Formats: sequence, structure tokens, C-alpha cells
Amino acid sequence: MQAEMRKRRRLGVIGAGWVSQYHLPAWQKLADRVELVAIADPSLETASARAENFAIPQVFASAEAMLNAADLDIVDICAPREYHAELVELAASRGVAILCQKPLATTHFAASLLLESLQPACRLMVHENWRFRAWYRHLKSWLDEGLVGEVRQVRLDFLSSGMIRDAAGQRPALVRQPFFARQERLLVMEVLIHQLDTLRFLIGDMDVVAAKLERSNKDIVAEDIAAITLRRRVDGVLVQVIGNLAVHGAPPAPRDQLRIIGTRGTVSLDGNRLTAAGAADRDEQFDADATYQGSYDAAIQHFIDRLDDGMPFETSPEDNLETLKLVEDIYRLAAFDPAREPR
Repeated sequence: MQAEMRKRRRLGVIGAGWVSQYHLPAWQKLADRVELVAIADPSLETASARAENFAIPQVFASAEAMLNAADLDIVDICAPREYHAELVELAASRGVAILCQKPLATTHFAASLLLESLQPACRLMVHENWRFRAWYRHLKSWLDEGLVGEVRQVRLDFLSSGMIRDAAGQRPALVRQPFFARQERLLVMEVLIHQLDTLRFLIGDMDVVAAKLERSNKDIVAEDIAAITLRRRVDGVLVQVIGNLAVHGAPPAPRDQLRIIGTRGTVSLDGNRLTAAGAADRDEQFDADATYQGSYDAAIQHFIDRLDDGMPFETSPEDNLETLKLVEDIYRLAAFDPAREPR
């Protein structure tokens, strides 16, 4: 029995913050393949709470201490993005396989430098889970099936009232994720990076044509409103992305609204409902909560599957660089000044 247990890869998690509550259940579902042995966070209280809730035997105050003591095969980096590059370098120096929350680094340039410093044998995947949501995998299969024919137009809206004060005088987006308040790059780097990556997965690589960013309130440093136009490289089809976290009448919890219009049909996503009209009429409903956790489950299982078979990761560091380039171009073209007053 002991020999069988040792076949499981030994996992350590770096970071016990907000996102770890979704990573840890996903790892638990792979208990026959992965042994969750340690968690590290500068807040021992937070790390200990996660350890108690998820039966993690060892707790450390730093990633370095964990890597020194825990004899790991894998690390899952769930720390804030400003620490990603240094933590990847640290883990890579110990020869462990690495799953790192998006983005790989805070800028495209920093991510490029990081990749140049890594050995070719390093097994590193960026945890970009949005494209693993069940409705997007389903939508991709419809596109591959040819339901829309040739793509003519694409529009994605991400709208929320989360930055509008509620009856209690609070901004729901900042209650749910307080770190939003201090981010110097907010809506595009922290949120719309998911949609940009997913659009690349669905329709291919794009270039940024134009971008405008704004800020709706003084409780945040950076942008919470974005209007972005992109052009698909293969044929020049225009793609519009609208993000706004201060929309009256929208729900506090945002949802994607996507429409892909083609010569044979149209596919539309409205939250958890996916429909097709034209060449084929289809209507699929998804459980939103199950799909949310399921995207973490699917991304993490993909990571383990690729470690087992040695094949490339779908969200490889090189792939993430393409998404980061879009993000960088958006900020450059928008020339957004975080210091300016909101209107």
C-alpha cells in the first residue's frame, strides 16, 4: 500500500488567499494521483485555516521554507501576481513542476525575461481557467463543427454593478475582492485578461486596434471601464470587448455575454445559457456554480494529465505571452493615467 501511495505526486501550495479556495477542492478531486502535503503563506493564521479545512499536514510561512522541508514534486502558485515571477524562479531552481496562477508576470516584458531564464526541461503551466469553463469548451466544439460558418463579427460584454455603492454604502466588487482597490492595473490585467485568453482559444490570435480605459470612482487606483477593439490576424475580422464594473441595472456578479456572428449562424452566450441559431438551433443551460468550480477542476486535471503524458500544456507560458501582449498593447494604446480624477 505504501508503495502505491508513493506513486502520487507530492504537492505544495504557495498562497492561501482568495483563489486557493477554488484550487484546493480541485486538487482534492485528484487525491488518487496527487498528495497534498503542504501550504505556505506569510500569514500563518490564513495558511493554518486552509490546512485545517483541507487536511493539509504541513504549514509554512514561506515558499522557500516549504521547498526546503517538504520534498515536493509539484507547486501550485496561488500568490498575488506581483510575486509570480520570483516564485516561479524559486520553484524552477528546485526542479519541481509548476502550476502558476495567471498572469505569469506583471508585464509582458517581465514574463519574457522570466521564460528566458528558465531551463528547457522546466515543466511550467499558467493556470488560466476561464477557457476551461464548460460553456466555452462546448462553444468551441460548435465552432469546430462549423455552426457559424465563416466568422464575420465578434462581441463580448462583461458588465457589472459591483463598483456602484449598495444600500449599505459598500461597493460589492471591493467587498468580494478587497485587493482590487490597490491594483495599479485592474480591469484589463486582473479580469479581462481571462476573456482575451478565451477569445484567443475560440477564434485565434488577434491584435489590438484601439482601446479606451476609464475609472468610475475614487476608491480604486486603476481602471474599471474598458472599450477594446481587436482584429483577428487570419482574416481581419473585428472583435469588440466591452468591460464595465459600474453599470446600473447589471448584477453585482458579472457574467460574460458573447456573440459570434458568421455566414451560417450565430452562437451566443448569456451568462450560463449557450444558444445557436441559423444552420442549427441549439439551446444549452449550465449550472453556473458547478461550471465555475469545474473550470478550476478541469485546468488542474489538464496540468496533471500533461505531466503524466509529457505533452504540451494548452496554457503554456508561451501561450500566456500572447495574451499578455494583448494586455500590454491595450494599456499602451489607452494611455490610461491612474492618477487622473474620475468623471
